[in-house]
Amino acid sequence: MSIEWVNRAIDGLRAWGRDRNVEVDVDEVRLLCDYASDYLEVNELGDFRAGTFEELLLEIYPRKVIAPPESAPETVAAARTLVEFLLDTGEIGSKTAVRMRETIDRIEPEMPQALADTSKFGMAKSLFSAIGPDSLELDAAQSARAEDAADGDECDCPGCAPLPPVRLAPREEVARAVREVPLLRDAHRVVTWLVEGGRTVTKRRSLRVRDARSCTAELGVGCPEPAWRLALDLGLARLDGTAVVVAEDFRELDARGEDELLDLWRSAVEFLVERPVPLTGEAVVDEGMSQIHDLLYRLQSPVPVDALADYLREVAAGRPVGRLDEALTALVYAGTVQRTEDGLALTAHALWGLRELYAGMGLDAPLAPAPAEGDASGLIAGLIGDGTADEAAERDIAEWLSRRTAEQAASELLAAVAGAPAEVRGVAVTIVDRLGVEAAPVVRSYLDDAELRPHAIHWLSSRGLDAPALTPEEVLWVSVDMLALALPAAEADPEGFAENIAASGPPAHLIEDMWRVEHPDVVEVLELLGSTLTDQAAAKAARKAAFKARSRGIR
Repeated sequence: MSIEWVNRAIDGLRAWGRDRNVEVDVDEVRLLCDYASDYLEVNELGDFRAGTFEELLLEIYPRKVIAPPESAPETVAAARTLVEFLLDTGEIGSKTAVRMRETIDRIEPEMPQALADTSKFGMAKSLFSAIGPDSLELDAAQSARAEDAADGDECDCPGCAPLPPVRLAPREEVARAVREVPLLRDAHRVVTWLVEGGRTVTKRRSLRVRDARSCTAELGVGCPEPAWRLALDLGLARLDGTAVVVAEDFRELDARGEDELLDLWRSAVEFLVERPVPLTGEAVVDEGMSQIHDLLYRLQSPVPVDALADYLREVAAGRPVGRLDEALTALVYAGTVQRTEDGLALTAHALWGLRELYAGMGLDAPLAPAPAEGDASGLIAGLIGDGTADEAAERDIAEWLSRRTAEQAASELLAAVAGAPAEVRGVAVTIVDRLGVEAAPVVRSYLDDAELRPHAIHWLSSRGLDAPALTPEEVLWVSVDMLALALPAAEADPEGFAENIAASGPPAHLIEDMWRVEHPDVVEVLELLGSTLTDQAAAKAARKAAFKARSRGIR
């Protein structure tokens, strides 16, 4: 926002009102000027046009301002006052003033309906409108809910739904990803194409139909209008009437620094979730952008497409969701979501941008502590609990290890998992396996621990150090333990697990004796082998062993 020109305009308006004994709603006019500056490239009073008022009153206000429909006459009156001020001060001519008055008269009856249209609400308005003024004062029923929440019962009022802590990718990773966002790159390309071709836009600031078609044909830009709207919103270009003028600081993404890229992306995310532009070709998705992104932010895990469709139908009050697959492809193009085997998830740079947006709204958007900053238990819990991507997990482990000697790391890790479940123990053993021989004294000290002894023997012998031989019982135990470590992965990807176990799984003669192992996960491991092994003899041996293990009461 250009605060200086708005302040000067308001000072002039106050003086104008005093001189003519005109009552002026200064706050409402300031809001008009603020939003015109923020979203419509109005950088001085003379930039106001008839179309400016149409977009302000029917698009910007319904999206941004939390106001009841019955407040529309106040805003319309302020708009009319602003027109008279512009005319009297010579900022506009009489013909422009006539067009402005006609536009305001035409949209006056439409504005209350626009203010009530929830599909136009931006993210901030959606969130705060859901809370509502009554929610800010606890009545008896709300007090009871708050007491229930204090007793451990979940409170369902919107004000009691805090944003979850999130882990963000490093700034340099976010910046690298932003450089590759297709929609953002296309926004730059469209501006260059328009300016070099001397092309103009319509009075409503849209691409001309023939130009949109040519842009797709010549540049391969599949969504030229959203790319152009984004470019305009980001200030990559400005309009001189209907002529497109490149911004003075216009530079391609590859030429921008990290801070500049992040500022640009922050604004792009706000545009994508706050401005209901026809991006995806599916109205329910376009109108539900803030809800979709908020859902993915809060869940922090992939959402199956079918579940997302059900959610959108609920948000859209039962309206049908049509070409969802095509719509999701458009969201991938916009750079905010990615497809996974399990559904739809936020990209790392979208997570960063949404947190910036939430924080800018004044919401508490906490950061989750980095696993590398905690102790061994915190590191392991972080690696297991948040679905950390391989690259991020590697970075966390390397940073955690860099703060300790090999002996310190081994001591913390092995002490943290004594008596722990197989998955936790397996993570620790995997990290210890990265350590050099300096950790040998610590590892050797765990030869007396029944659960860690087989792993310690393997660690020592694999480095050519003195170690006792594994007994047959220990071989069986460690085989079950390592398979138990794979149970979560097997549940998430049964086919992938089946392929791996077929290639490197235990032989049938070993499986036959696994039922004897005193391991808490032996039944589950054997049942998994019995259902996934492609070798029929080995699968049969696993099922028989599982029956024997259950008969012994091993759980």
